[in-house]
Amino acid sequence: MKSIVLFIICLSLTLSSWAQNDDTQTISITINNIKNDTGKILLGLHTENTFMKTEALQKRATVIKDGKIEVTFTNVAPGDYAVLALHDENNNDKMDFTANGMPKEDYGLSNNAMSFGPPQFSEAKFKVENEDITLNILF
Repeated sequence: MKSIVLFIICLSLTLSSWAQNDDTQTISITINNIKNDTGKILLGLHTENTFMKTEALQKRATVIKDGKIEVTFTNVAPGDYAVLALHDENNNDKMDFTANGMPKEDYGLSNNAMSFGPPQFSEAKFKVENEDITLNILF
């Protein structure tokens, strides 16, 4: 009798672990209008709390080939996110600015949100739910 009970418990634990869903998704990013292959592209996946700050939930850096890159963020939980991308032409791992505060290097955001002034999370945000997402960011 003990063996049967133990077998049923083990079987139910095994089946319940198979039934659990992985609630995370992937976000695939493509940028294919980069003006040159100099430097690298830096990308950050952000929530509203990390947006426009140095820390991102996930970061990627990739080389440019023929003016294009493809990057994937994995294990992204449901929620609202934004992606910031920077063409770091001089490989100093930061955005460079002119004396009057204008960016010297190209950048882009999810939703291709471009406005006068600093980027806003509300314009760049997208929702991750139960499907993988593909984004094309323009510089």
